[in-house]
Amino acid sequence: MGSVVVVQYTTKAEHADENERLVREVFAELGDTDPGALHYCTVRLADGVSFVHFAVLDGEENPLSSSPAFARFQSGIAERCSAGPTVSAAALVGSYAMLPA
Repeated sequence: MGSVVVVQYTTKAEHADENERLVREVFAELGDTDPGALHYCTVRLADGVSFVHFAVLDGEENPLSSSPAFARFQSGIAERCSAGPTVSAAALVGSYAMLPA
């Protein structure tokens, strides 16, 4: 098991849908390119403005660092957010049918 990273942030209400669109573009690109060595999911919380990203990296290199869609997502993130982003290293305690244990 590689490293686990959790990123949390809250967008400004007027930017939440745009943020979701940018995140979906990242997942579309990942689906097209299948970079491997990455297990990644994003959730939008019930408040409609908070997002949490979970990434498990199987190798030393993060495939997102070379993703054009991820670069577009990161561009302007500070302007879209009212809080965060906060990046935390984490340890996987358990997973069922979501991430490899």
